Amino acid sequence: MERLAVILAAGQGKRMKSKLYKVLHPVCGKPMVGHVLDTVREIGVSRSVVVVGHGAEAVQSYLGPSAEYALQAEQLGTGHAVKQAKDLLGQEQGTTIVICGDTPLITAETLEGLVQLHESRGAAATILTAELDNPKGYGRVIRDTSGAVLKIVEQKDCSPEEDAVCEINTGTYCFDNAKLFAALDKVTNTNAQQEYYLTDVIGILHGEGEQVEAYLTNDVSESIGVNDRVALSVAEGYMRERIVRKHMLNGVTVIDPSSTYIGSDVVIGSDTVLYPNTWLHGQTQIGEDCVIGPQAEIQNTVIHSGATVKHSVLNEAEVGSSTSVGPFAYLRPGAKLGEHVKIGDFVEVKNATIGDHSKVSHLSYVGDAKVGTNVNIGCGAITVNYDGYNKSITEIEDDAFVGSNVNLIAPIKIGKGAYVVAGSTVTHAVPDNDLAIARPRQENKAGYADKIRARAKAKKKRSE
Repeated sequence: MERLAVILAAGQGKRMKSKLYKVLHPVCGKPMVGHVLDTVREIGVSRSVVVVGHGAEAVQSYLGPSAEYALQAEQLGTGHAVKQAKDLLGQEQGTTIVICGDTPLITAETLEGLVQLHESRGAAATILTAELDNPKGYGRVIRDTSGAVLKIVEQKDCSPEEDAVCEINTGTYCFDNAKLFAALDKVTNTNAQQEYYLTDVIGILHGEGEQVEAYLTNDVSESIGVNDRVALSVAEGYMRERIVRKHMLNGVTVIDPSSTYIGSDVVIGSDTVLYPNTWLHGQTQIGEDCVIGPQAEIQNTVIHSGATVKHSVLNEAEVGSSTSVGPFAYLRPGAKLGEHVKIGDFVEVKNATIGDHSKVSHLSYVGDAKVGTNVNIGCGAITVNYDGYNKSITEIEDDAFVGSNVNLIAPIKIGKGAYVVAGSTVTHAVPDNDLAIARPRQENKAGYADKIRARAKAKKKRSE
């Protein structure tokens, strides 16, 4: 059967007290609605409709063409929200999952179990439920004496007996698509909130003799819907624990899971070791046998097998195999390091390629540059790439040596095997195998140090 999804993302989220629309708040680096959409795709949903309202443009800008959209201009309840998808999905045949965009912890395994139960029983509706010790605030799942689902009652509409029920509605459902939209036409707003509840569809279908099932999740954390910053933090904690556990089971050593932050889309190879206070974000990919951390922050970066990164920040960079970075290095966007490269302490690399076996060991800046293989760039060397208006390229060819405290004024080319003497400010190209020296000849003035000190002391005395 065809699988469809309606993702509810129209609420304003006032309790978040934020300028950012609620479902766009990130959990482990990805907006909540992105997690939900990825999860329904994972179980083979062919069409996903996101119901938007407040912040519609922001949600559509983030999700782009990966979903279809229905607008709920007025927020008149969950039933009203789902009904906005009728023009897009009303004529379809199949199973429709209805899920909230602020429930990022629901897994594909749970959704698959929900759908399989629904389809195997030939149900008109199946509810994802959970049991809570304190169910206050949640709609209750009301069953008859045989255990069959009768209805869902919202907290504000519960009788004392219904209020004592601990099985709650998580807000995720499966429906026979045609029966869903037929029942929505019969939903009214005669309730405490004067809203059109999607939950009323369950009672309507039961009253028509349709089969209604419930699928009880064994992981209560999946039922968390994020309505404020406290719940956001709770969801972050659960997901972070889940992600770290997944990587450890896949062969990654995590020395201290409690201080390790891994984004949901990060890929890590086996036998890599993550030391404490490591942050991995975005589309970062790390190969096998790497050592990352401590104190490494890495975003949207590719790190090949056998590399080491310590006490450093990497953003939109690439690190070759068996290359070492840090401590205290900064790789900015466009930095691309070859194999067996050394980037040492307080080195910054930006929009530059550095070839195999080259070294930039300490206190240097390499920006807008092409550095060949087996190049040595000494302490304090700088590619002077910006004149206040334009960026220019520095080229350093294979086997060149750039001494300490050298300024290379771009655009400039240092030839293959060339040698630039320490302390030089180089403004012209250096041909292959040439030596460049660009500094004044040293001059010593006998006894002049005493005169300088006397002058300085006199100046200090006058100021006092």
